[in-house]
Amino acid sequence: MHPKTQSTNGGGGQGGPDTFDSWTALQKSTDRTRANLIADIVGHPKGAPSVTELDYMNPSLEADAIRRHLTILQEVDVVEELVVKPGNRIRGYPYKFYRLSDEARELFDRNDLFPEEAWRRQYTRVQRTGEIKDVEEMPRPTAD
Repeated sequence: MHPKTQSTNGGGGQGGPDTFDSWTALQKSTDRTRANLIADIVGHPKGAPSVTELDYMNPSLEADAIRRHLTILQEVDVVEELVVKPGNRIRGYPYKFYRLSDEARELFDRNDLFPEEAWRRQYTRVQRTGEIKDVEEMPRPTAD
């Protein structure tokens, strides 16, 4: 048996339409590669990087592998995808961004995982190209 907590987002993860499965979320989040991606999401200056930014921060991973891991994290309601509406997209720039769900942030805070301040300090130490800095400056859509 594993703990479940109520979700307010009505997510469709493994816990069902109205639950956040803490156990599964922790299990999927502690995979080394996914934990690195979560750390980069938490450390991102706007808390919602694109695959382009995650790819830059994780040079050993291909963009497709990053997307697969993000999909797994979305399925268990750890990560939410934020999408720029078609009329607001900028040609040549990302239009999908990823942030932690509120339930995941609460779970991680309760378990002292992925502290935002520590990962933000770590993120700022990484030297970034002008292109990545431009993408970082892009406004992010809000969760609906």
